[in-house]
Amino acid sequence: MSRTLERFDNLVQMFFTRAAEKGDAPFLWRKAAGTWHPTSWAEAARQVASLATALQALGLRPGDRVMLVCENRPEFCITDLAIMAAGCVTVPTYTTNTERDHQHIIENSGACAIVVSNARLARTLLPAAIRASSARIVIGIDDVNVAQQGSLEFHDWRALIARHDTPPATMAALATFGRDELACIIYTSGTGGSPRGVMQHHGAILHNVAGCCTIISEDFGWEDEIFLSFLPLSHAYEHTGGQYFPVALGGQIYYSEGLEKLASNIEEVRPTLMVVVPRLFEVLRTRITKQVEKQGRFPQYLLEKAVDLGSRRAAGKATLLDKPMDLFLGATLRPKLAKRFGGRIKAMVSGGAPLNPEVGIFFQSLGITFLQGYGQTEAAPVISCNRPKAGLKMDTVGPPLPDVEVRIAADGEILVRGELVMHGYWRNDEETARVLKDGWLHTGDIGLIDDKGRIKITDRKKDIIVNDKGDNVAPQKVEGMLTLQPEIAQAMIAGDKKPYMTAVIVPDTDWTQEWCARSGTRCDFRSLAMDPDYKASVAAAVERVNRDLSVTERVRKFILADGPFTIENEQLTPSLKIRRHVLREAYGARLDALY
Repeated sequence: MSRTLERFDNLVQMFFTRAAEKGDAPFLWRKAAGTWHPTSWAEAARQVASLATALQALGLRPGDRVMLVCENRPEFCITDLAIMAAGCVTVPTYTTNTERDHQHIIENSGACAIVVSNARLARTLLPAAIRASSARIVIGIDDVNVAQQGSLEFHDWRALIARHDTPPATMAALATFGRDELACIIYTSGTGGSPRGVMQHHGAILHNVAGCCTIISEDFGWEDEIFLSFLPLSHAYEHTGGQYFPVALGGQIYYSEGLEKLASNIEEVRPTLMVVVPRLFEVLRTRITKQVEKQGRFPQYLLEKAVDLGSRRAAGKATLLDKPMDLFLGATLRPKLAKRFGGRIKAMVSGGAPLNPEVGIFFQSLGITFLQGYGQTEAAPVISCNRPKAGLKMDTVGPPLPDVEVRIAADGEILVRGELVMHGYWRNDEETARVLKDGWLHTGDIGLIDDKGRIKITDRKKDIIVNDKGDNVAPQKVEGMLTLQPEIAQAMIAGDKKPYMTAVIVPDTDWTQEWCARSGTRCDFRSLAMDPDYKASVAAAVERVNRDLSVTERVRKFILADGPFTIENEQLTPSLKIRRHVLREAYGARLDALY
């Protein structure tokens, strides 16, 4: 069914409108004791209205920042909407953050209240909250088992809702703020290392959601959509695509039990749309290939034929002679594989990190419609997405969303303008001025626009590493922490499109000489590079750094450099900055071998 999304003033208004329309229909699903349990639209709306009233009763005022530390579960969506309904600003935060990360975000955002889901997450969060100057209220969704309160005021999430029961219509009538009002601050890593707070206004997310609704409506038909939420909701991609997009569609959201149960969750839930990152597709491709290989030579032959046909079709080389095999695959292999995705998937949308075109072609070959998108947190985050009606081409990220202007600067940088662009970085005028010029967002990505209006990314100007799950890692931060260790003189980390960080390390000369003297070892670097005790000593330094890093930032493996990075070997600039492209050429193959 084709339809157009109404124009809303804010996200809260959109939610209460859909809740009034859907009533007792299921909205949010969780799995407990082996069974999926729904929360209806009406019940979710009651909880949102009641929690918003409770936040106001606690003294929170319009514009106050409220930090949200919570896994993907119904309470995340309800809390996020309640914070906004109270006129406040949500600061969603990764559950994998370290104590240091939490403290930076609390202090930088000036969050006066924090909602945390459980005692495990509270153990890392509370020491930071107690030290922070702004935080005064902590709300636990589950029991947070507090041993020390400091000056913090603790409340129970469910008790607050029960104590402030509020009809949804009452709170909906108060949601009169405009599209320019700040909705959330989403922290993303910057080139300097400290996470920057991206200010996303209501209109930016609504603009994104409207564009995505247009794609679904025009290319697939807008019906009763089922989503399986898997990526962290603190990530802009899932926050918009996995939460507010389903709200706009009046869809249902099932919350996955995690990566290890994702495959079974897909078969149980039978989603119509999934928002995922390239790494998941790579894992699924490997799993499917191995399973087909175990079934014998004929199924393996069919898979090879399907991928071969898909590759030629993607290259525009398919002919009428391929039709019989295409029909045969459509009657045999493809239906069986489609069941593994629930049997009713309209499209799987990949974003958050660059995708290898071969992976997209593999799934297209199996009959799974595969769309690759492009975006940044600074653009709420979707800028473009592949569309069947525009012609799918896996080495592009599709045309821009409706009402998004994209142009290519003289140096090849992709510039973006429209309501989706952030208003700036929170309390960071210098960085804001660097990326926002005359209304244009300077993405830091290099690309071109093809003859059909599709964007193709060719390179990145910025140094941020984007792992295969779409998480950003600022290399300067990690490298700076490594080189603070007495054992390490220089370091470069890598991990773009990879599952974890690796590094090239230059051990410190003075420390090396001392180590050799203590151990009675000859100080020949080439020999030392093969010495397991020497490498273990360097590894101990890396592990010390890892203790203060988030899971995504930690260096899992490393190699020792052949020698120091110098100006003479062109691995350093005259200002003593490392030349990443030169180091990648020198060590890329050895780093790749670590995965």
